[in-house]
Amino acid sequence: MQRLNGKDRIEGDLRGAIIALGNFDGFHFGHQAVAGKALRWAREEGRPAIIATFDPHPVRFFKPDVAPFRLTSLDQRQRLFADAGASAMLVFEFDGGLAATTAEDFIAKLLVERFGAAGVVTGADFTFGKGAKGNIDMLREVGAAHDLKTEAVRAISDSDDIISSSRIRRALKDGDCEEANRLLTRPFAIQGEVIHGDKNGREFGYPTANIDMGHYLRPKYGIYAVKGRLPDGRVLNGAASLGVRPMFDPPKELLEPHFFDFAEEIYGQTIEVELHHFLRGEEKFDDLEALKVQMDKDCTKAKELLA
Repeated sequence: MQRLNGKDRIEGDLRGAIIALGNFDGFHFGHQAVAGKALRWAREEGRPAIIATFDPHPVRFFKPDVAPFRLTSLDQRQRLFADAGASAMLVFEFDGGLAATTAEDFIAKLLVERFGAAGVVTGADFTFGKGAKGNIDMLREVGAAHDLKTEAVRAISDSDDIISSSRIRRALKDGDCEEANRLLTRPFAIQGEVIHGDKNGREFGYPTANIDMGHYLRPKYGIYAVKGRLPDGRVLNGAASLGVRPMFDPPKELLEPHFFDFAEEIYGQTIEVELHHFLRGEEKFDDLEALKVQMDKDCTKAKELLA
């Protein structure tokens, strides 16, 4: 699937597409409803379907010091959009120029002139343009003057509340993987390059594949039952520590999965680690032997849950 830059004019077969427009961080059940409507519309009219996203997230631009909150990387979103059936992913680089673009120009100069969109689908509460003054009503009104059709999708709710990225983040911070994964419709996964660590785990017979958390949301610190996905497609069960490792100095924030019955060197490879179950919070033990005893218990529990 193609990745398009929002600064470039769309030409060729992708011109005249139906565009699903939103942040789509997480691409959860509610986001999938927006994308699904665009995909169905595109199929009905024999048009390409494009899913647009913003990177960095607008919040990161306006509040650069805010704590990490991303649920997906750009590469993960591209794969998810492709799996949904999109023809391409359109990436808006959120910078000063885009932030200063009026809502009217966003519609007329970007969606219509630059991208040649025939139709746009957004969430009913989506805002855009300078000062977030653009909304679905403006999109319909200004778009109609340029033969751009617009559809909106209401927020999707379950028995508890509206399904949202904020709600998923709260669940992950509470260590409630099951709830977060239900709303996402898949396990929350952290993707990153395997880096060299202190190799403490090897001393206990539990070598780990260390991953920097980058811009991902920090779920509750602790021990998790996980699945690892390697570049070659293999899926491995394991247990992982996520946090600052209180037994070791200096504190270092890492995701450290240990994969069962796996001894290959994978340094430098980009892997994905899915959080399936929260086992316990971080602890500081009396000594390393007590830590090893607990690690044995953690791995046994993780194997039971992932079986």
